[in-house]
Amino acid sequence: FNVYFPNGGKSEEHFNYKLSFYDEMTKHMIKLKEKTNVILCGDMNIAHEAIDLARPKENEKSIGFLPVERERITKFLNSGFTDTFRMFVKENGHYSWWDMKTRSREKNVGWRIDYFFVNNEISNNIKRADILTDVLGSDHCPILIEWDR
Repeated sequence: FNVYFPNGGKSEEHFNYKLSFYDEMTKHMIKLKEKTNVILCGDMNIAHEAIDLARPKENEKSIGFLPVERERITKFLNSGFTDTFRMFVKENGHYSWWDMKTRSREKNVGWRIDYFFVNNEISNNIKRADILTDVLGSDHCPILIEWDR
């Protein structure tokens, strides 16, 4: 699946929709992984951990890094999924989105909000996960995984 998750920043209604969307996607992915392997990719619009953004302290109250949002990813991972990038890279400084208005990409002041998640049963098949920061043209950059079937 390649999914663009809601941003949630326009209003309280949009934010609640974002949380509901996460809940429904988690339920759906859990059901699916009982029948088949699952690869979920996309702009999740949440930086999961403090290492997933350049300025966590300054963004503690920002949509995209609120505890209630981050808990959604934790719950998803705890239900049997793996963050493929964190299998290989444990340190901070690796981002997939930068604010174009502030030219933050030039300073690498970004957020990692684009992910590849796989069900745990196939995580050992993932041979590489990367963020292609040298690819320009958007406020996001491509991400990739390589895997053996």
